[in-house]
Amino acid sequence: AFSLAKNELLKLEKTKNFYLKFFNGKANAKYINEQTQFESYFISFGTGSRLEIMTIPSLKDKERDNFNFVGIAHLAFEMESVAEVNRKAKEFESAGLPIIRGPRVTGDGYYEFETVDIDGNRIEVTCKNNACS
Repeated sequence: AFSLAKNELLKLEKTKNFYLKFFNGKANAKYINEQTQFESYFISFGTGSRLEIMTIPSLKDKERDNFNFVGIAHLAFEMESVAEVNRKAKEFESAGLPIIRGPRVTGDGYYEFETVDIDGNRIEVTCKNNACS
């Protein structure tokens, strides 16, 4: 099961592994700037999208209130079918990650569930309801 990481450097590795496992990402070699202690990975997905995850150990976590905070509200990953969204929700539950809401049909026509990654970043796993079966 995945758990929230406390140590910043361990958190970066756990976050990388989260996106590789749950969204079939591919990571580049870790970039390390020895002078600033900045470390990062670019994670590429089959769609051509890339996500950069990074840490600077001297920075503190921002305060969060029930997964709501100033900054990026959430990341969304699109699946090809309702069945794939349901399968992914079961995969998250089996790994001990919370399902915040859903799976459900939203007011704007998406079939989705909401969860968080191991850093507490909100994620939507979606399928456009009229475009998937």
